[in-house]
Amino acid sequence: MKTISFWIKSLTVIPQVSKEQWGSLDIISKWLVATRSAVFIMTAISCAIGGLLAAYYSGNFNTINFIVCMLGLVFAHAANNLLNDLIDYKKGIDNNNYYRTLYGPQIFEKEYTSRATFYTYIIVTLLLAVACGVFLVLRTDRTTLYLMTVGILFLVFYTWPLKYIGLGELTVVMVWGPLMIGGAYYVSSNGQWNWDIIYLSLVYAIGPTSVIFGKHIDKSDKDSEKRVYTLPVLMGEKVSRYTTIVIWFLQYALIGYFIFKGMLGLTFIIVLLAIPLYLQTSKVFLEPKPSQPIPGVKTTWPLYFASFAFVYNKRFSILFLTGLILQVAISKIF
Repeated sequence: MKTISFWIKSLTVIPQVSKEQWGSLDIISKWLVATRSAVFIMTAISCAIGGLLAAYYSGNFNTINFIVCMLGLVFAHAANNLLNDLIDYKKGIDNNNYYRTLYGPQIFEKEYTSRATFYTYIIVTLLLAVACGVFLVLRTDRTTLYLMTVGILFLVFYTWPLKYIGLGELTVVMVWGPLMIGGAYYVSSNGQWNWDIIYLSLVYAIGPTSVIFGKHIDKSDKDSEKRVYTLPVLMGEKVSRYTTIVIWFLQYALIGYFIFKGMLGLTFIIVLLAIPLYLQTSKVFLEPKPSQPIPGVKTTWPLYFASFAFVYNKRFSILFLTGLILQVAISKIF
């Protein structure tokens, strides 16, 4: 029971685990910690949105393809997180208590595991992701192969060089939007394509991007020292904070526009329930990051803006997904 409880915890928060505790964990728990599985919810929601849009717009839904797609995307996300840690370690980014080693265990940097074991995590996780992709290619057509190839390129090159030259955030928009949602739509609808889905996917993709943006704002000073030129480093901390507030507002504006154009139903008005949290989170982003944790304010310190962005994005995303579920349900009933 304790093992299952730890799995659930790892899927909701990034647990702090000492080297001694690490040694007592089962293999699945270790993998969940190493891959920072708490963030997989963003990928799962992307896939769910693509599948539901397939059921609504195409009138076609392949359950097996959808499940395999979900597994493949989660394994791909996990592999990316592992590669991110490996590359940052090899480039010396995580030395001297860098952010990544403070808000969660960087098991390679902290020598929780051997090089061979860590490489095994990466290889097995990548192979599982690729196996899911190949399965879907065989069940659809070469378009799925193209999507899979682009996904692999982003997975491999996100940490370096894309993140280092201000293209990491744009990559996140493309991956969590057109690639994940569009790809899930394509395989779940048995190979149908709809450009409207690509436009709609950008509404959700803004959310995960804001989380990455928040994290990069949090560590922009450290990244600058290590010559990791993320967008917040290039734009400046203040401009980046204000930009995050604007792109969140853009989500509401886009949903309103798509409802007006008839691409989304009135059920999506439910996202307005996230506005109170949007206002609270925006207030946080209007001010610079405090020098130390604020008593009573729950964050995964030293991540500050990223913590608030993650909580807000989770609220908005669940409401967005709820609006889509209601839209699909109503269409099936009436």
